[in-house]
Amino acid sequence: MKSFSKIFTFLLAFFLLAGSVAHAQDRKGWSRKAKGAAIGGAGGAVLGGLVGGGKGALIGAGAGVVGGGLVGRNQDKKKDPARYYNYKNK
Repeated sequence: MKSFSKIFTFLLAFFLLAGSVAHAQDRKGWSRKAKGAAIGGAGGAVLGGLVGGGKGALIGAGAGVVGGGLVGRNQDKKKDPARYYNYKNK
């Protein structure tokens, strides 16, 4: 009975992941807005952590996410207008 539950769990996970991988290939990847927010958040957290400790890391991460997202949004607007208008209208 234990082997049945392991096999069932494995097959369930396989089919769920296979379905999500097939769906993810339809997308173009990360937008510049998303990349900017991720990089800004990580950089802000590191810099804030070095300067202000734990609370500084949270503040730096928040500021980095907002700043990086704004910069990336402007890059999307200039270099990929179709993607920009797609998420602007949501």
